[in-house]
Amino acid sequence: MTHAHVLSYALPAAWDHALDGWLTWLIAAGTSPATRRTRRAHVRSVARELNAAHPRDITDAALLSILGRPDYSIEHRRGLRASLASFYRWCVTSGVVDTDPTVNLPTVRAAIGAPRPATDEIWEQLLANADSRTLLMARLAGEAGLRRAEVAKVHTDDLIGGGDGPQLIVHGKGSKQRVIPISVSLAEAIQAAQPFGGFVFPGQINGHMSPDRVGKLVSQVMPPNWSMHKLRHRFATRGYAGTRNLRAVQEVLGHASVATTQRYTAVSSAEMRLVSDAASGRYGAAS
Repeated sequence: MTHAHVLSYALPAAWDHALDGWLTWLIAAGTSPATRRTRRAHVRSVARELNAAHPRDITDAALLSILGRPDYSIEHRRGLRASLASFYRWCVTSGVVDTDPTVNLPTVRAAIGAPRPATDEIWEQLLANADSRTLLMARLAGEAGLRRAEVAKVHTDDLIGGGDGPQLIVHGKGSKQRVIPISVSLAEAIQAAQPFGGFVFPGQINGHMSPDRVGKLVSQVMPPNWSMHKLRHRFATRGYAGTRNLRAVQEVLGHASVATTQRYTAVSSAEMRLVSDAASGRYGAAS
């Protein structure tokens, strides 16, 4: 079984055989093509750099020297470790290697960054400057909370009616679907984009545009250093501010954990001022 990849440099046959078996296992586990491409690229890059003839020739010390590079971001280090751990778990189970060199590698904790939702000014500029196609992409992120990969897959067949208004079937990460409410205006824009039906953003990836292309188009009408994902942060922040229902925001965003949703929702300085004012009773009336 051959899995074509942009990283086409040759590896020893033992690596190719192991990678093919592991990728088949990942497919059976239901991982997305994007996840498999990333995982494969991680393992191939390590195999190439360490110039090992067989997966069993890799040591934990060699892997630690790669993961310990100070120029790697936390997220890259975390993803690389996850790919290597998955690969070697499969190798041990399948008898490719006797020992797993990743078991003693340190756990890489996820980076916890402050939410950075797109501001009202950025949103207004985007609405004024984007063409109709890019505007709809941005609205799906900013008004419905979709990821760029979810925006890319929107199809007119995903529009359904609900008792309280239109709804959209969202094709999320890990082949998970969720149904979210959307505004009448957004539903009409989706339908108008493809009046005869089909993918709203046609392209060469199974009939629809690639997530990377969607993200780039939207980012081009935003200020430098602002990405489409910050529109999703904007949705989360505004949705929580308007409802104070973090669980509902979590469900709409498609997060597995409410802790992830918390990292998307920014608290305004005015709200923090109210907390300080409420707590600073030293000079005010006792309560």
